[in-house]
Amino acid sequence: MSKTGVTERPDPWRVPVVVAQIPETGLHRDIAADQAVRHALAEMGGLREVLSAHASFDVTPRSGGRLHVAGNVRARIGQTCVVTLEEIENDIDEPVDLIFAPPEQVPQMAALVDEAEESDEETPDPLEPIDDGMIDLGKVAADALFLAVDPYPRKPGAVFEPVVEAADPEDHPFAALRALKVAPKMPGARKPKGK
Repeated sequence: MSKTGVTERPDPWRVPVVVAQIPETGLHRDIAADQAVRHALAEMGGLREVLSAHASFDVTPRSGGRLHVAGNVRARIGQTCVVTLEEIENDIDEPVDLIFAPPEQVPQMAALVDEAEESDEETPDPLEPIDDGMIDLGKVAADALFLAVDPYPRKPGAVFEPVVEAADPEDHPFAALRALKVAPKMPGARKPKGK
């Protein structure tokens, strides 16, 4: 359980890389999610299914103990069209460009990001923390996949057209007054004086 009392779900796609084992020249990793991971990703992301999920990353050491992770995530996901409610499949091809840093550098960088947002300077990307000497490429891939999901998927050519009802000629603001005017006289009703 977390400090907030909410049980955190473990990341379904785990591909840890030990930072100390990354050569100075960097490394390349191609990863693919198996069926169990794809099922967990679909459940976590509120998707009908994840048919395939692959990622390709280059991890390059930088100065100050930082790491640059660049690449892309490709996936095919099953969703439901918000217009027709038909099952559809969508392709995802999401680029990834992140900098991981030792945990003590992350708060410093967060302060710089806040300062840059208040000025006209270009805002630097926030750093991702290196946890216990490792980075998790599976988590990076899963995060990129979820960010690329269209929350309102539509089947190609599907257009929402609201139901339009024909206007009733008797349905207008003065219809009630008209009903009073043409109301038949009731037997025994008196005529107003002066008429």
